[in-house]
Amino acid sequence: MIKDKTILDVCCGGKMFWFDKENPNVLFSDVRKEDHLFNDGHLLKVRPDVIADFRNLPFENEKFKLVVFDPPHVENLTESSIIRKKYGTLSFDWRTHIREGFNEAFRVLEPNGILIFKWNEVKIKVNDVLKLTDIQPLFGHRTSKSGNTIWLCFMKI
Repeated sequence: MIKDKTILDVCCGGKMFWFDKENPNVLFSDVRKEDHLFNDGHLLKVRPDVIADFRNLPFENEKFKLVVFDPPHVENLTESSIIRKKYGTLSFDWRTHIREGFNEAFRVLEPNGILIFKWNEVKIKVNDVLKLTDIQPLFGHRTSKSGNTIWLCFMKI
């Protein structure tokens, strides 16, 4: 049930970074529900609990203690792109979409709640993304061999 969930992942995709992909405290949401079989035999299942656009979430204000926001980070990929199948794609108007996503994530986050934001700078720098929200992160960490993946922690005060 939605009312029992305290954590929301608004772009869950294949739940790739979750240790427990069936965590009972998490409401997994994504704009798509689909399966992709890759050439190496790997099957990626995008199976959210709720199909919803992160720009217009169907949840009440201040519902969740923790929100995870890991939006697509590459623009306009083709339908056949492996990156698109795994992570989705940004639209031409990505700035508006990400701004609306931040607004929705903070709307459904309770006071003193935590937002974890993940971004990859393969095409768009995180500093350009941070201009899309008035709330600044508390701290962050770069990961991956190239250091292009950035995890940021925000708190709604």
